[in-house]
Amino acid sequence: MTLVVEEERDGVGLSSLDSPLGDELGVTKRQLVDHFDAVADRLVPLLAGRPLSVKRVRPGQAPFMQRNVSKGAPDWVRTEPMWSEGSHREIHQVLCDDRRTLLWLANQRAVELHIPFFRVGEAEPTGLVLDLDPPEGADFAVVVRVARLVGQALEDAGLAAAVKTSGSKGLHVVVPVHGASFEDVAAATRALARRTERLDPELATTAYLLQDRNGRVFVDSTRSGQGTIVAAYSPRIRPGLPVSFPVGWDVLDDVRPGDFTVTTAAGLLGRRDPWAEALPAPQELPADLVAEGHSIPVARVQAMHEGKRRKRAERDAAAGD
Repeated sequence: MTLVVEEERDGVGLSSLDSPLGDELGVTKRQLVDHFDAVADRLVPLLAGRPLSVKRVRPGQAPFMQRNVSKGAPDWVRTEPMWSEGSHREIHQVLCDDRRTLLWLANQRAVELHIPFFRVGEAEPTGLVLDLDPPEGADFAVVVRVARLVGQALEDAGLAAAVKTSGSKGLHVVVPVHGASFEDVAAATRALARRTERLDPELATTAYLLQDRNGRVFVDSTRSGQGTIVAAYSPRIRPGLPVSFPVGWDVLDDVRPGDFTVTTAAGLLGRRDPWAEALPAPQELPADLVAEGHSIPVARVQAMHEGKRRKRAERDAAAGD
């Protein structure tokens, strides 16, 4: 099937611009393209050199995550060979280093742009994140309260951070770092999550298993190290396409995730780049924080073993009845 090019920007042919972007999203493909184009000068520097994982949509299909570059990509789309643990093979991930690559991704209906905390060719991670995930039906104010706890834990450790909406229901608290290994950054993130939980264990939890959270906000430490987060200014696949948007610590109480969408974000930004303004300079991680983190089990691994233990217990109980 040959697509009809309706418009060209920066040498990228764009098609089906006025068609629905995806099912029940309430936006057109043009609105996604226009958003990416409007924020390209602020978004591309966040993506450049980082192997992308993208979440795409197509009308009539469920959204899907894609790491390997699409077949038939233009020669000028830069990629990097990476090993895929899930596929057990080498794949080639897109490096979005310029506006035209971003526009090409938009034309592919790539909505969510997820990036790791490293750049190709660099040996050290560039940051860590605490991802605050509220329980189903919780008011956003509860997430803000936990973000304040994270802020206190960071201040106690002598660290500074910037905060943004996740574009979904929660918040991302991001700490730029330098001079640490991936293992040490992941450990420090676990320690910060545990310290946050200790400040108010009735409000915040590090429990990875959903059934163990008991209505508390999950302080997720698993996206640091080799994990990814959605980039600032990237939309999310939800009705209206909300955008992951920087918010100041001083105005957290006044915002809601739905305030920032592909149709409003560019206008709210104007010519500013609040994410670049908010991010502190990269910091060294305190040795005691790293040491504490290394004593804390990795959440996913611990949850896997606990899940297996519970299943065995259930089987043993059933056999005894």
